[in-house]
Amino acid sequence: MKRKLLPFWDNRKSKVCMVVVHAVALPPREAIKCFCQNKVSSHYLIAEDGEIWQLVGEKHRAWHAGVAKWRGCSDINSCSVGIELCSKDLGQSQFTQQQKKSLEFLLRRLIKKYGIKNENIVGHSDIAPTRKADPGKAFFWQELAAKGIGFWPNKADAKKIKEENIEKLLKIIGYDTTDLYAAAYAFCRRFWPKEVKLEKNVWQEDKILAGFDKRMLDDKEFIEVLQAVAYKYLMASKTPCNI
Repeated sequence: MKRKLLPFWDNRKSKVCMVVVHAVALPPREAIKCFCQNKVSSHYLIAEDGEIWQLVGEKHRAWHAGVAKWRGCSDINSCSVGIELCSKDLGQSQFTQQQKKSLEFLLRRLIKKYGIKNENIVGHSDIAPTRKADPGKAFFWQELAAKGIGFWPNKADAKKIKEENIEKLLKIIGYDTTDLYAAAYAFCRRFWPKEVKLEKNVWQEDKILAGFDKRMLDDKEFIEVLQAVAYKYLMASKTPCNI
């Protein structure tokens, strides 16, 4: 592991209970230069070759989440560890096997150290659906879930929950639904990526909803996947909106 400690941090206001996964469209040294120019930071950065860089100590509050919200928490930086993965197109194409192994290593260590729950392992787009599209539609959530890290839906679970209202289901999972369409598309980026269109300029804020089709909200399969995911989160947390 390499260390390039950045000065862009302050003191945590709460205990670590989350991990936020990001993607950055630059190689490590250029990404670090960009972070310095913008006075932002994450705790870790994973290069395409799998090399891990530590940028901020875990005891500190890194500046990676920005304006964000998840399961009622709005100071995500205070309660999370941020991990950036280098990806030229912000996760619209596959991550490398080396990155997958390094991230799994980090996640397992963090889960054990802080007792992080599966429902609080999230992507940047989950906590900031109107602003961010990373770690992207190609991020390997399903692979991680198969190894016991995070969740992936079993469509049979859709029958186990009676709720059909899209906004309520998204809130059960943890999304901020102030912009319902953005929250729904963020859900698709993570759990229904086949409906997410590729964007050359996906890092631009005005492109976050570029591929969203409002008719998707009436799609039977979308509702079933949403219900199945909501059921998993509800059973895991026993509460819809409390971290």
